[in-house]
Amino acid sequence: MREGQKTFTARRLRKDETLAEKRLWEQLRSRTLDGCKFVRQSPIGPYIADFICREHKLIVEADGATHSTAAQLEHDRLRTQDLEAEGFRVLRFQNDELLNGMDEVLTIIRSALARVPSPPPSLRDGSPSSPAGGRGHKEALP
Repeated sequence: MREGQKTFTARRLRKDETLAEKRLWEQLRSRTLDGCKFVRQSPIGPYIADFICREHKLIVEADGATHSTAAQLEHDRLRTQDLEAEGFRVLRFQNDELLNGMDEVLTIIRSALARVPSPPPSLRDGSPSSPAGGRGHKEALP
């Protein structure tokens, strides 16, 4: 995707945000979360990151239902691998997690921003107490 096309696509994605993205953006915008600056739908390499804090090299992705197919999961895995190779940490959350477990999501993001060990397994191992099965939290934090 060319630079101009990525910018156009990023603008369209900001305009057409999902409810889950909107709710997360309310928590991240204007340095609301621990004074960290996040931007949304920002081009990064060949990708457009849902939310990124460049200062902490942290990307937060909001994954909807389309991210549950085997092909999409593999695409997401490779995308995460590419972004990690560029020095970013990537957190993925299902839309359901963002809509029904925002407190847990924000705890995980705060942990990543503070570079503390990852949250307890109950919040990331897919157990019933984990929001939406914890699919996105298996990526280790450095």
